[in-house]
Amino acid sequence: MRECDRRDFLKGALSAAALAAVSHGAWAQGDDEVRHAVIGIGNQGRNHCGLFSAVGGCRVVAVADVDPERREAGRDIASEHGPAEAYEDFRAILDDDSVHSVSVATCDHWHTPVALAALAAGKHVYVEKPCSHNLHEGHVLAQAAADTGLCVQHGTQSRSGEGIQEAMVFLAEGGLGTLRAAKAIDHQLRAPIGRAEPEDPPPGVDYDLWLGPAPKVPFTRNRWHYNWHWFWDYGTGDIGNDGIHQLDVARWGLGAGLPLRTTATGGQLFYDDDHQTPDTQVVTYDYGDRYLIYEMRLWTPYPLEGHHNGVAFYGDDGRLDVGGDGCVVTYAGGDTERLGGGADTQANVGNFVECARAGDPAGLNAPISEGVVSAALAHLGNIGTRVGRPLEYDAETRSFPGDEEATALASRDYREGYELPQV
Repeated sequence: MRECDRRDFLKGALSAAALAAVSHGAWAQGDDEVRHAVIGIGNQGRNHCGLFSAVGGCRVVAVADVDPERREAGRDIASEHGPAEAYEDFRAILDDDSVHSVSVATCDHWHTPVALAALAAGKHVYVEKPCSHNLHEGHVLAQAAADTGLCVQHGTQSRSGEGIQEAMVFLAEGGLGTLRAAKAIDHQLRAPIGRAEPEDPPPGVDYDLWLGPAPKVPFTRNRWHYNWHWFWDYGTGDIGNDGIHQLDVARWGLGAGLPLRTTATGGQLFYDDDHQTPDTQVVTYDYGDRYLIYEMRLWTPYPLEGHHNGVAFYGDDGRLDVGGDGCVVTYAGGDTERLGGGADTQANVGNFVECARAGDPAGLNAPISEGVVSAALAHLGNIGTRVGRPLEYDAETRSFPGDEEATALASRDYREGYELPQV
């Protein structure tokens, strides 16, 4: 299996002329204000209401969520800056031609379906991480973004942090000599969630719409707000929730796409509850001449190699750490150098709004062409953990040749009425 980079996700892209024509077609000529909508009003969705409202010339004019309490909370935040509508069904927003762009902050299993529907409706899209719930969705979303020419930004905000951008240039210019490895560290304490019995959904909640493409099962509180992350039908575990930030930076610094081989292991060392996803996970991505190692421990309230969440790059001439303290180089002789700060979510949002206004996806700091590859690393780690053997993924066939079990996990069955939208 050869190493595969982002171009494998983008075959069939439009010519530059056609791209410009399509992208500008989504924008009403003469509009000075970017009219934005937020879909999914959990913690991150409420953050989006504030972040997009803080960008000059942008206003959040609508929000959507199946939980009436959450959508009203989102409307309250947005309404501080002007009138805003609240909807139960996100599709009402997509039918509104006056909305230019949307951000998708739903559960993971809705990220790609909503993003595709928004692209089909001519909206620019900011989609939270991971942009896809499985490998197949990543291919489909990247192709749709290329075909429409609309701006699709991924919520991997490290790519808009000036200090991290400087650090990536430092690595690319050989600041550490030859790079041999990077370690993506996801290390924190996440409390157990216990066990929850089936019950009726909260009043006013359209639970069927919340489930969407996922199988129909009884409602439980542990499948609901935030804890959905730990169920395979809706989430991607912490490797897709938090670890993807570290994987994205590690892959960026290594200049790597999809690996030649993925070897993963993990399981439950700490939890004894409704969790389906692991609390402990180690994944090695083999690129032949360099390695990316992901380490996750959700039961440790103390740092690993100085990080709760961070990335360490190892080269012949020293080490670069990217984490909560910014970007710091430690040379082989012991000298240190600080390169700058860390991730910048506000800058990532601002960059998206600027590119959407210009109809210029080429200017995105975290384009979906990169986001789908980083999400794919999370999916590869999860599939490897679940099947318990090394994997070689073929992006051309979207399969693991000779491994039917792993290939089945590269996609999913979509419930009738909730199939992936066509773009």
